[in-house]
Amino acid sequence: MLPSALLHPDAFLSPLAITDAVRRALDEDLGRAGDVTSVATIPEATQAHAILVARQAGVIAGLPLAIETFRQLSTDVAITAHARDGDTVAAGIQVLTISGPARAVLTGERTALNFVGRLSGIATLTADYVRHTAGTKMRICCTRKTTPGLRALEKYAVRCGGGFNHRFGLDDAILIKDNHIAVAGGIRPVLEAARAKIGHLVKIEIEVDTLDQLREVLDTNLADVVLLDNMDLDTLKKAVAMSAGRVVLEASGGVTRESISSIAATGVDYASSGALTHSAPNFDVALDIDA
Repeated sequence: MLPSALLHPDAFLSPLAITDAVRRALDEDLGRAGDVTSVATIPEATQAHAILVARQAGVIAGLPLAIETFRQLSTDVAITAHARDGDTVAAGIQVLTISGPARAVLTGERTALNFVGRLSGIATLTADYVRHTAGTKMRICCTRKTTPGLRALEKYAVRCGGGFNHRFGLDDAILIKDNHIAVAGGIRPVLEAARAKIGHLVKIEIEVDTLDQLREVLDTNLADVVLLDNMDLDTLKKAVAMSAGRVVLEASGGVTRESISSIAATGVDYASSGALTHSAPNFDVALDIDA
């Protein structure tokens, strides 16, 4: 089974990102001498059969990385998947069975669990946020508050949980923050400068803190998206009425599981939350040797 076969069909992740992330993680764990414990205690010809089990209910993500982990350690490992990324599973469900050289299975155990635990935690938390937006048009998005080196994976996990991605980096969209406005000399000057330099496929989003700033942005007719930063619910509703659909509106700041349903009810188009990636608890998953 190829790792790519278990990718969520509607999420974005390059197969090259999987290969590279696993290589870096194994290099971090194996160092210069490899798995000295397994080499010292397990005869080379020993075979093992293991089961990757979800110990809690939630949304699974990261299975392609788990498979790639064992495949990079041994091409003789056979893996059967009982779920794919984006599936909702119950506690106790077996998601992978792994058979092959025991050394490879034991060496890859922690790396595989780290990937699945981290990404399933993000997917599960995102799914919880998404449930709170049911019946509204609002979409919940992640931010760039990701683990260095793991952004593509963590943003992929958000999609597995039913969320949407904000920009992946500084290079794929313009997001004008308050400091850009201050340095550039104001809302109109910064928007005019941005619009004059970008290509026709690049979107412009600008952050505002007040309704007066929103009104100024709308008067320019130069922004595609407006980020409404740390506005209370009443102000968000007024912003929706003021914009009247002329721009896409994104709420940001204070977006939590407790507040998300109320924010969605204001009529904004998107809400972004760094908590999806920087505060997701690890998903409890284990690798058990099946004797």
